[in-house]
Amino acid sequence: MANNLISMAGWYFLPNLVTGYIQTALYTLLIRAGEPKPQPGAPRFIQDRKRIFTAVILLYLLYTVYEADWQLRLSGDFYQALGVSHSATERDVQSRFRRLTVQFHPDKVPPGADKAAVEAIYVQLTVARDTLIHPAKRSAYDRLGSDILQWRHCKTLRDFIVTGVQRTALYYAGSGSVLVLLGVLGYLQQGKFWRYLVMAALLVIEVQTVMRPDFPRVLSTVVNPFLVATKLRSPYLPFQMLTLLRKLTITFFIALSQLGPVLQGPNVLSEDDAVPPQQLDRVDALTVAADQEVSRLLGLELAPFAGGEAAMRDLRTSLKEWLVQNTIRNDPDVRAAITRTLDRRRGQATADVNGQ
Repeated sequence: MANNLISMAGWYFLPNLVTGYIQTALYTLLIRAGEPKPQPGAPRFIQDRKRIFTAVILLYLLYTVYEADWQLRLSGDFYQALGVSHSATERDVQSRFRRLTVQFHPDKVPPGADKAAVEAIYVQLTVARDTLIHPAKRSAYDRLGSDILQWRHCKTLRDFIVTGVQRTALYYAGSGSVLVLLGVLGYLQQGKFWRYLVMAALLVIEVQTVMRPDFPRVLSTVVNPFLVATKLRSPYLPFQMLTLLRKLTITFFIALSQLGPVLQGPNVLSEDDAVPPQQLDRVDALTVAADQEVSRLLGLELAPFAGGEAAMRDLRTSLKEWLVQNTIRNDPDVRAAITRTLDRRRGQATADVNGQ
C-alpha cells in the first residue's frame, strides 16, 4: 500500500483539473452563443462544479477497480496456465501437464518456431505443476501468490503461514506510516477514523485468509459461483481477492479525502470555488464609498438647521412629536392601554348620566 499510495499521490490534485476542463466543455456545448455563462462564485457554477467533481471521483473509483482486475487477468495464475480448476487433484494436474508437454516441450519444437518462447512457456508450466502438486506450496500460493516461490527457507505450511503473516504486518506498518505522514503534510484529512478502521479491518481479513484452511466463504459461495455462472472472468483465488481489496482501499482513501468537503454540505466550497481576494477588496471599497455618501447626504439634510439654536430646538421638537406619533402611539401595548382607559372613562360617564 505504501508504494501504491505514493504512486497515486499525483491523482490527489488531478480531479480538480479534470473537473475544470469538463465544466468548461459542457458550458461551451450546452449554453448557446450569446447567453451568459455561470461565472466562478455564482450559485449555479458552484453546484455544477460539485456535481461534476463527484462524478469524476466515482468514475475514477470504478476505473481503478476495473484496471486492477484487468492486471490480475493479464498476470494470470498457475491454474489458468495449466487449464485446471481450483479443485483439481494432484492426478489431474499431472495428467494435464503431460498433455501440455507434448505441445510445449523444447525437444519437440517444430522447425521455424520460436524456441525461446516455447521454452519460457514450458518453464512456466513446470513451475505451475511443481507448485500445485506440493500441498504446502499450493495452499500458500492460493493465499499469498507467487511471491512464495522466493521464500527458499520455507518448507512446511507453517513456515509459509508465519512468513506470510510477518510480511502482511510489515506491509500494513509501512502503509500506516505513509498515511500518518500524509496527514502531517495536510493530505487525506477527511474521514481519518474511517480510514484507519478500514485499514484495521482489511488487516484482519488478510490474516484470517492466510491462516484459514479453506477459501473465504464469501469467495467460495458468492463471488466465484457468480463469476462461473455469468462467465465474466475466471474465479478468484484468495490472494487475487486480497490484491483487489488493497487497490480498492487505496482508491477509497483518496476518494474519501476528495469527496469529504463536497458531501459535508451545500455551502462547503473547494479552494477553487472561494471568492477571489480581488472581489473582496472591491466589495470593501464599495462599502467605504457608500458610507461616505450617506454621511454627505445626511449633512446636506441638516444644513438648514446648522445656523442657529432656535432652528435646532424646532428640529428636536419636531423629532420628538414624530417619535411620539409614529412609535409610541402605534405600539400595540400602548394602543391597548389607551383603548382600555377610554372604555373605562366612557363606562363611568354612562353610569353618571344614568344616575342623574
